[in-house]
Amino acid sequence: MDQTEKYDRIGYSFIRNQVIHHGTFPSLREICRAVGYNSPRSAQLLLQRLEGKHLIRTVKGSFVLTPRQEHNASERTIGIPLIGTVPCGTPTLAEQTAEAVIEVSTRIATPGHVYFILRAQGDSMNKAGIQDGDLVLVRQQPVAEPGDKVVALINDDATIKEYHPQENAVVLMPRSTNTKHRPIILTEDFQVQGVVVTTIPNIK
Repeated sequence: MDQTEKYDRIGYSFIRNQVIHHGTFPSLREICRAVGYNSPRSAQLLLQRLEGKHLIRTVKGSFVLTPRQEHNASERTIGIPLIGTVPCGTPTLAEQTAEAVIEVSTRIATPGHVYFILRAQGDSMNKAGIQDGDLVLVRQQPVAEPGDKVVALINDDATIKEYHPQENAVVLMPRSTNTKHRPIILTEDFQVQGVVVTTIPNIK
């Protein structure tokens, strides 16, 4: 691998992590720091090379990630949209514009279901393996089993909690080392949007 290819790989890895885990495309200055360039012009040329390799593309004057096309022949993947952050905001699945498309193995995202990815925010589920900034792969469905980790819509807010149905109510349990988080008890204005399948750790 020559030096230019090495810089391109470092730069693309940094850009992809920034977009996926923070929702923003890095600046030329940030790319320079990550790669070790001294000049913004070098970062501009790196972006041009990545665009030429179809790893990024320009949409309305801004760069965005392009879904990765390189698939391992022994590992089939499908592109899953990253549609936002939970609990802030409501992921309106039919209308939400994807921030990025992430390739996920079909051994995890099995065909026949609809999936989406959210960026977790906060520490209310850190004892369940979901840390602040992690990505969660969610299988879209309106029902869940007791103990499932679900994406729940409460009025206009989405949250990730552990699902515990009761006779006349639903309890959404946090699993946190932070004692400020309390169970949420609901009787109405509640909807399961999906069940968490797995977590993709935030690489800092």
